[in-house]
Amino acid sequence: MTDLAMSQNEETPKKGKKGLVYGVLGAAILGGLAFFVTYTGIFPSAGSDSEIVAGSSGAIAEGEKGATSDAKGGEMASDVTFVALDPLIISLGKFASSRHLRFQSYLEVPPAAAKEVENLSPRILDVLNTFLRAVSESELEDPASMNRLRAQMLRRVQIVVGEENVRDLLITEFVLN
Repeated sequence: MTDLAMSQNEETPKKGKKGLVYGVLGAAILGGLAFFVTYTGIFPSAGSDSEIVAGSSGAIAEGEKGATSDAKGGEMASDVTFVALDPLIISLGKFASSRHLRFQSYLEVPPAAAKEVENLSPRILDVLNTFLRAVSESELEDPASMNRLRAQMLRRVQIVVGEENVRDLLITEFVLN
C-alpha cells in the first residue's frame, strides 16, 4: 500500500509542472503574437497617426491605408475657437510650502458656442477655483497628476457649459509660488 501511495504522489507533481510549462509557453506565444500584430499595424487603431495625414494645404487627406476619417478625427483646425479664461490665483493655506497657485487656461469650443461659453465664464471660473482650492498641495506638486487634474477640471466645465460646447481644456500656466 505504501508503494501505491508513493506512486500517486510522484505523478501529481509532474502533471502540475507540465500544466505550468504549457501555460507559460502559451502566454509567451500569445504575447509575442500580440506584439507582432501591434508593431506591424495589421489592425490599425482608430486614433493611429498613419491613417489620416494632413496635406500641405492643411486639408485632411486619406493615408496610405485608405482609411476614411470619422467625425472627431476629421475635424479641421478652423472648426475650433479658443476662449481665454481669466487667470486665477488660489491661496493654498498657511501650512502649505507654496503659498499660491497661479492658473490660466483656454477652452477649446466650437465657433457657434464661443459666445455662450464667454457669457458663462464667471461660473466656469467659480467651478475651477472651488475645485483647485480643494485639491491637496501634494497633488498639485506631482507632475504625474496633471492629466488627471485636467480631466477633472474639463468634466466640471462641461457640466456647467454642456458637453457639446467644450471640447478641451488647455492649461497655459500652472505655477506654484
